[in-house]
Amino acid sequence: MTSSRSTTTFTTDQSAAKPHIAFIGGGNMASAMIGGLVKQGLPLEKLTVVEPFATTRASLRDQFGLAPLSTADQSLGKAELVVWAVKPQNLREAVGQAGLFCKQALHLSVAAGIRSDSLAQWLDSQRIVRAMPNTPALVGLGQTGLFARPGVSVGDKTWVQWLVASTGQFLWVSDEAQMDAITAVSGSGPAYVFFFMEAMEKAAIGMGLSAEQAKQLAIGTFVGASALAQSAQDPVSVLRDRVTSKGGTTHAAIACLQSAQVDVLFQDAIKAAQARAQVLGDAFGKND
Repeated sequence: MTSSRSTTTFTTDQSAAKPHIAFIGGGNMASAMIGGLVKQGLPLEKLTVVEPFATTRASLRDQFGLAPLSTADQSLGKAELVVWAVKPQNLREAVGQAGLFCKQALHLSVAAGIRSDSLAQWLDSQRIVRAMPNTPALVGLGQTGLFARPGVSVGDKTWVQWLVASTGQFLWVSDEAQMDAITAVSGSGPAYVFFFMEAMEKAAIGMGLSAEQAKQLAIGTFVGASALAQSAQDPVSVLRDRVTSKGGTTHAAIACLQSAQVDVLFQDAIKAAQARAQVLGDAFGKND
């Protein structure tokens, strides 16, 4: 089962013993986390980034004043928390290159689908947390699912929570299999929202509105409806009913969607994403 969602704000006292954090990979998700940590006051000297691509290293230098490494070296030995922020298909290779320098650390992986059993074997460590963030972390509104192996202490979890809270909300699961569901729902979820936004914009333009008007209405409607759902005590089904007067315009739209079984197709799509996450874990998490 999942824990209740959390928007915990960690005070200076709670995070006084800030760890030295190393990021293996400096792409968008790593940048979101680094940005959140910098805003929370983590000194740059407590951050190490390994990023092979020169353009990404330059971006990190310009944005944060960091001096990323192009390859892993012994300086990773001072890391107390290592964030593996590389693509699933590249994770094993990254661990092979950098893992020897930081086995003593707590490890946080954001690689979709790769199970903690694989990481535990590759790193020869049980201090492993799996995370599934999503792209709204880039603007501080992310949703991150977390799973910890038994070797992760309460103090370790506090470090992880302090880190991911800088990018939005988080929740813990006790069953690692649920991470595939989180990947399918919130990890891939922003793309579903953008898909429907895109459809709304196209419909609006087709009915004579300008592209600028269509964009404002589509995005503003999603933002407003999300804020209303978050503040309301009622389930979203009740909120939908309140907008859907029988015989009205909304009723006509919802009836069209229901007749096409869009809700069923959408649930099938999310299940397809969950199945793909399981495939990624099988394909890229093999232990030879």
